[in-house]
Amino acid sequence: MSLRIFNTLSRELEVFSPLEPGHVRMYVCGMTIYDLCHIGHARMMMAFDVVQRWLKVSGYRVTYVRNITDIDDKIIQRALQRGISIRALTDEMIAAMHHDIALLGIEPPTLEPRATDYVPQMLDLIKQLEDKGLAYQAANGDVNYAVRKFPGYGKLSGKSVDELRAGERVAVQDGKDDPLDFVLWKAAKPTEPDDAKWDADALGYGYGKGRPGWHIECSAMSCQNLGETFDIHGGGADLQFPHHENEIAQSEGASGQPLAKFWVHNGFVRVDNEKMSKSLGNFFTIRDVLAKFDAETVRFFLLRTHYRTALNYSDVHLDDARSGLKRLYTALDLAGNPAATAIDWAQPYAARFKAAMDDDFGTPEAVAVLFDLASEVNRTRSHELAGLLKALAAGLGLLQGDPKVFLQAGAGLDEGAIQVLIAQRAAAKAAKNFAEADRIRQDLLAQGIVLKDSAAGTSWEAVK
Repeated sequence: MSLRIFNTLSRELEVFSPLEPGHVRMYVCGMTIYDLCHIGHARMMMAFDVVQRWLKVSGYRVTYVRNITDIDDKIIQRALQRGISIRALTDEMIAAMHHDIALLGIEPPTLEPRATDYVPQMLDLIKQLEDKGLAYQAANGDVNYAVRKFPGYGKLSGKSVDELRAGERVAVQDGKDDPLDFVLWKAAKPTEPDDAKWDADALGYGYGKGRPGWHIECSAMSCQNLGETFDIHGGGADLQFPHHENEIAQSEGASGQPLAKFWVHNGFVRVDNEKMSKSLGNFFTIRDVLAKFDAETVRFFLLRTHYRTALNYSDVHLDDARSGLKRLYTALDLAGNPAATAIDWAQPYAARFKAAMDDDFGTPEAVAVLFDLASEVNRTRSHELAGLLKALAAGLGLLQGDPKVFLQAGAGLDEGAIQVLIAQRAAAKAAKNFAEADRIRQDLLAQGIVLKDSAAGTSWEAVK
């Protein structure tokens, strides 16, 4: 079966084929970087990490661009609050993001452009729009996009211009010809710091001092790095409108070409049935979560739900994810943890796994295949099947660690102390002192250590 992807633009599954044979060009809207990333941000980056991994497994070369928005009202406000420069703040938060998502196994994109490095390209795009009658400079100095002059506006979100009433999602601002118009270039305000201003006049454009609007940033960065039309444009479902709708209006208004062939959006992370967000204050940073749960468990938790489905966050769900991951690692451990094998996609388990991933990156069904395969490994102790389990899981960034290290993680006792108690229990059993052997087992269990007896001897793992 060919890879099929749900296209938000058409609202249906479509067979995927790249514009350039063998090469996929993908742009994903990344972070506005003024604070630590929360688990909702991790979910977005994880979704597209899986997309790019599976495209590579499928034999494609992938150019993956995920931008950084490093100039924005919230960034300016936070830098002023902390008494540091905008660059100092964004450098600090970018380093923190890289550290946190690397722990989750999220691979870096091919390119990670920063908005502040592309201001000349943004100004050039704004000038093109003005020349085509799609942009105008208002009396207050802002340059705005004339929404009603772009006939395709609303095709991504399914909203018509007439349905978009003033004050609904789009703030009414002075200087606009129409309340729906959005800003491309924000004129500088006297209260803003100097490092939040660019001199458009000095760069050859007559817009005065100011800074770019959010939407124009992604239009400039995506087209500069991937061309006027590319294969996949992704981001969170909250970006579908107005951000992605406005990107289409800008980019397609300037070039006359489709911006992206496929539009892909991941679902929210929810807490108590509300979207996790900083504005609501119901968020958990990646660091908060990793203080309680190991990184691979968090990754597994995020992957068990389909990327387009809302994901409910709770410690109970993370505990369940760890239990499931332990089952998979236990199978590898019982089979001696062989190396990953080359995948024969005609093999029944592999074929099922591929069919799941080719159906819009169906990770829940793919994970179900891993559990079925693990059950067969538990039954047969097959090195070949265990190697296949490890190889298939690699496509999701899972099961690449040492099983014993994972299974024993979190134990309060050190390895040496546990082994001494296992030896004492073995001696008690050999002396038929089963009461003492059972006491040692129960004492270890009370400290979070589970003993597992087999023909090969006694092993242990930590309960967490």
